[in-house]
Amino acid sequence: MTHLLRVPAPAAPPLTGHLPFADAPGVSDPIEVTSRYLTRGGRPWFPVSGEFHYTRYPARDWEEELLKMKAGGVTCVASYLIWIHHEEVEGRIRFDGDRDLRRFAELCARHGLDFIPRIGPWCHAEVRNGGFPDWLPARARAPRTDDPGYLAPVRTWFAAIAEQLRGLDRAHGGPIVAIQIENELYDQPGHLLTLKRMAREAGLSAPLWTSTAWGGVQLPPDELLPLYGGYPETFWTEADGGWPDTCRKHFFFTHQRDDEGIGADLRPTTVRSGDPAPTDRFPWATCELGGGMAVAYHRRPRVEPDDVGALGLTKIGCGSVWQGYYMFHGGTNPIGDLTTLQESHATDYPNDLPLLTYDFQAPLGEYGQYRPSYHELRLQHLLLADFGHLIAPMESVLSERQPAGQHDRDTLRWAVRSDGSSGFLFVNNHQPHEPLPPHPDTTFTVDFPEALALTFPSTPVSVPVGAYFCWPLRLDVAGLRLDWATAQPVCRVEDDGRTVLVLAATDGITPELALDAATVASVTAPSGDVTHVAGRILLTGLRPGTDALVEVETADGGRVGLLVLDAATARTAYRGVAWGAERLVLCGDGVVFDHEEVRVHSPVAQPSFAVLPAPGRPPVVAGASVRETADGVLTRYTILADGGSGTRPGAQEAALPVITLVRPAGPAPGTVTGPLGRASVPADKHFDTTAAVYHVDVPDDLVRPAAGTLLRIHWTGDVARAYVGDTLVADQFFSGGAWDIGLDRLPADELRAHGLLLRLLPLSADAPVYLPPQAAGAGGTAVVARAEWITTRSWVTRAG
Repeated sequence: MTHLLRVPAPAAPPLTGHLPFADAPGVSDPIEVTSRYLTRGGRPWFPVSGEFHYTRYPARDWEEELLKMKAGGVTCVASYLIWIHHEEVEGRIRFDGDRDLRRFAELCARHGLDFIPRIGPWCHAEVRNGGFPDWLPARARAPRTDDPGYLAPVRTWFAAIAEQLRGLDRAHGGPIVAIQIENELYDQPGHLLTLKRMAREAGLSAPLWTSTAWGGVQLPPDELLPLYGGYPETFWTEADGGWPDTCRKHFFFTHQRDDEGIGADLRPTTVRSGDPAPTDRFPWATCELGGGMAVAYHRRPRVEPDDVGALGLTKIGCGSVWQGYYMFHGGTNPIGDLTTLQESHATDYPNDLPLLTYDFQAPLGEYGQYRPSYHELRLQHLLLADFGHLIAPMESVLSERQPAGQHDRDTLRWAVRSDGSSGFLFVNNHQPHEPLPPHPDTTFTVDFPEALALTFPSTPVSVPVGAYFCWPLRLDVAGLRLDWATAQPVCRVEDDGRTVLVLAATDGITPELALDAATVASVTAPSGDVTHVAGRILLTGLRPGTDALVEVETADGGRVGLLVLDAATARTAYRGVAWGAERLVLCGDGVVFDHEEVRVHSPVAQPSFAVLPAPGRPPVVAGASVRETADGVLTRYTILADGGSGTRPGAQEAALPVITLVRPAGPAPGTVTGPLGRASVPADKHFDTTAAVYHVDVPDDLVRPAAGTLLRIHWTGDVARAYVGDTLVADQFFSGGAWDIGLDRLPADELRAHGLLLRLLPLSADAPVYLPPQAAGAGGTAVVARAEWITTRSWVTRAG
């Protein structure tokens, strides 16, 4: 079946200079806002922001985690400044230790990351009181309004923030590119304007001032850049409500920006009828695309990597010009001096959240774990790093045949971003919970107003179940015009005088490359067929892999390579400055680029990575030798810890954890409900009287801050808490996944003395709690099935 899309004639140029946003005078790369996209230094700019809450992560590890985010393609780090984390006791505003806002912002600057403080004052973030300190209600009769009793402490809070960030604005070469005012405030445009004015009076400055814009928000006209969101799942809806339609719609190509479902449990229905921010004056920018999802006691969704990847790619096809993720990095709630600091029924909020964990199933987890979603998103971010300046000005165009509604699973979902003669095609055939069928015998016709139509591929393909991808249309690659490729652009690298375009194949679709013959002098391919058809050179039957390099001499005398990786290998791709030059690095583990060093984070004994172009000499690895081998057109380096065998010096395979059942679980506690009639977390007393109790012996060599070891527990039940002595150190609501506990977060002396105690409550069989299918059968049990140690080592490499 041929699917048709007609690109309209290009629209009038975007509005410029119509909004009161201005960068600091004299900066070399001024940030500006048009009505359709952002620019930086006069060039279209496609930022990628990721949320990371510094107060939910140990300060000693911030730098490495920021480098992980950067290697994952994040260009801007966003963070709520959570008021209760800093001023739990009135008048004692703390910026020490894990609260050191200035150091966090300076680390962003050191590594070329922009910073976006989301200053509130109210932020939500699943924090106690939405981030308000407990003492605030006594001072303010009407929080989140222009009540003078509220504005006075807010003014003090903003002044403290401004003092911490002094000299870190753009005027002084700092990283702050945007500041968000408030969060999810729907019907107080005047108050939002007051907060912006107060923040500026305090000394805060940024080229962009933003606000969340979902839920029919009413914003002061033109004063705040509206930012949107979209999640694949929710914890805030009802346990028996099924998969929300407000989530379902994010897996369709549409030009509707708003998501009325985000935060709906905290928003009165009477404010949902506001006029949305005008789409003809602002670009489509996002700050909360779901990098995962939190779990509440009553509703515990599970988000799969493809849910995150498909949603992100679909938003680019819809017209997004700023990909912003919440959360990109998980964390842990600090324990307050006076109370615990999670959102809970105890403060009349509608959801009970875990006391400690805020893992969020994020691409980087609570302890910095790499998740498959990190690799899915990095693939898209590499695309945006090289081609975002082309995509951002391109308008989104929807296909001629649209799905009949949100429950139409049979109509192929696709769109094109185009400038009138070229573009990028986006297909999404994935959504959570309800698989979409394959689409056999598929071809596409894209009718351009300023160029001939393209019909491709030459042989129909079947779009597989669960596939989502982007294909280039008339892409210029260093003088070569690639009319189409049935493979997704990843990035470009320079190798020995030629430009290499790296592409990622889609499982189930054989790559086909169509070259404009007028731009080609000669072409050689390692596999498949090369044919000349109607002014094009078609390469078909190409077997993707590290040796699938098509070499082209262009008509203007240049050299271009087209390297088509298989889908799995493409998801190991990184690009960064490594050993003195920008290189493609293929590694199944974590990689960070840190000036002269490249570090590999790996749990395996012999980590390896492949490189293009290869450095003149093999990189040097501290405490190890390196074995060099060919891997297709790349060079692979394998780290051998002992100079030959790959066994770590003096290391043995870690034995499985010794876990002893101290006491089996008693009957499951009865259900107690809180606001909105939702199930509440069982009372603390049940962990003493009803919980199953297990003791874990922790080997002494793992009780070290640098050991990098996780205890991974596979269990069933309801709520689990871990203690060292009497100190709560970790917790989890059961949702079918493993429970990770980072040993380097635990008090070492007490751990050696007491070991680790696990307390697991069983779940009542009739509890009004949503569990995903993976967690079926958990009712009535509280059992540790097995456990393992996961030790990740950081290997430091330098130029040879």
